[in-house]
Amino acid sequence: MKDVILTPGGYDALKLELDTLRTDRRREIAERIRTAREFGDIAENAEYDDAKNEQAMLEHKIAQLEERLAHARVIDTADVDTSVVSVGSVVRLRDVDAKETLEYHIVGSAEANPAEQKLSNESPVGKAIMGHKKGETVEVTTPRGSVVKFKIMEIKAA
Repeated sequence: MKDVILTPGGYDALKLELDTLRTDRRREIAERIRTAREFGDIAENAEYDDAKNEQAMLEHKIAQLEERLAHARVIDTADVDTSVVSVGSVVRLRDVDAKETLEYHIVGSAEANPAEQKLSNESPVGKAIMGHKKGETVEVTTPRGSVVKFKIMEIKAA
């Protein structure tokens, strides 16, 4: 597995999620299984089957999070080079055609969340602006095939 690039906040959030799944969720599902067993014959017990399936999905999710954390490379925001766009940068972009300014925090794909202005370094916009400097204009081909031009207005550390 390749390195999972995380900000300190992203790393902490993954650890918290893992801890919650290992404790609270495991306990809840174990209780559902115990209750379902009391309904009688487990061979024809849909409640029991559902709880066991949920348990399997939970264990898979826990394994995925453990794998991500094992391969995590945490970006120290103090080491972020603000002369070029990189993971850990906060970038203000101006859409040249729409004359609209946007601000994104560039993060690894594991913690990307466009609704929170957290843009993955592997997304089309993220890939296009990585390594570029303030004042440069980059072209991004969107998934629909159109081309959008962004001018990098500002780069700062998160």
